[in-house]
Amino acid sequence: MTTKNYDEILDKAIRRVPDFPKKGILFFDVTSILTNPPAFKHTINRMAELYSSKKIDAIAAVESRGFLFAAPLAEKLGIPLVLIRKKGKLPGEVYTASYSLEYGEATIEAHKADIEKGKSYLIIDDLIATGGTLTASKDLIEQGGAKVAEFFGVIGIPELNYSEKLSPVPVTTLIDVSEK
Repeated sequence: MTTKNYDEILDKAIRRVPDFPKKGILFFDVTSILTNPPAFKHTINRMAELYSSKKIDAIAAVESRGFLFAAPLAEKLGIPLVLIRKKGKLPGEVYTASYSLEYGEATIEAHKADIEKGKSYLIIDDLIATGGTLTASKDLIEQGGAKVAEFFGVIGIPELNYSEKLSPVPVTTLIDVSEK
């Protein structure tokens, strides 16, 4: 089966939920990828193809769905995985960053001990919409003296112009969708 065929399987595996978490928002549910083994396997294999030859020292994954895709990739690449969690979920000293969502505000944190100064990080989330979560995640990495080499999302909604907000850091997605 070709990459194009698997991309079609992946796109079809993504559940679309209208009016969630509030009216007017179309929610793209990647958890349905996890119940479709060929789609999940394709996702991880494509990620490994994309990043196996790039200079990435570690992966930072955004809670919680980003963890599901980042963990198998970190294992395949043999590099560390840093968890970016919601405020109050990590013990010890943390870096903190707040941001606005299209439907609210949030604060995220990462362990200070987990971010290595001078290292290059790939930040992974399940979906890239406005770029707010990833901008805050980048802030966490930079607070630790490291740099963000690239952002990755399984799904991207390009009409929300996340590339402009996240520039100059490159952004890669496997599937681009529309809110319409």
